[in-house]
Amino acid sequence: MVTKIPHDATIVDASNLIMGRLASVVAKRLLNGEKIAIINAENAVLSGRKASRLEEFKRFFEVKSKTNPKYTPQHPRRPDTILRRVIRGMLPMDKAKGRKAFKRLKVYVGVPDEAKGRETQTIPEASALKLKCGYVYLGKIAEELGWKRV
Repeated sequence: MVTKIPHDATIVDASNLIMGRLASVVAKRLLNGEKIAIINAENAVLSGRKASRLEEFKRFFEVKSKTNPKYTPQHPRRPDTILRRVIRGMLPMDKAKGRKAFKRLKVYVGVPDEAKGRETQTIPEASALKLKCGYVYLGKIAEELGWKRV
């Protein structure tokens, strides 16, 4: 089920934005009561070499329960859910204001039909042009983890 973008939501294009910096800015804006929709989540950037970032994600996926593997943590593989989870980690989810803020967030792979004619914003302080090291796109990491691009 695809949720619709609210008409009063701010649309942020995640293309060539550093994922962590994007997440911190979006989390602060969500806590201030703003509704935010992030498009092009697969084009967000992770700094560092692809091999080291991929190894970090795969090590995270190996966390399992010894007593009953059926009840192990479920780790996201899609770029939109990975980005959503990063933003969730920056919100106070044990408080009501954090849970309400998280409900105001929508993250999409690509550009949904409702956002095609609307104005999008970018976050200049999260630009990947500031990076002096290598980087990899979140979509490439997600494909290595098993996401099948549709």
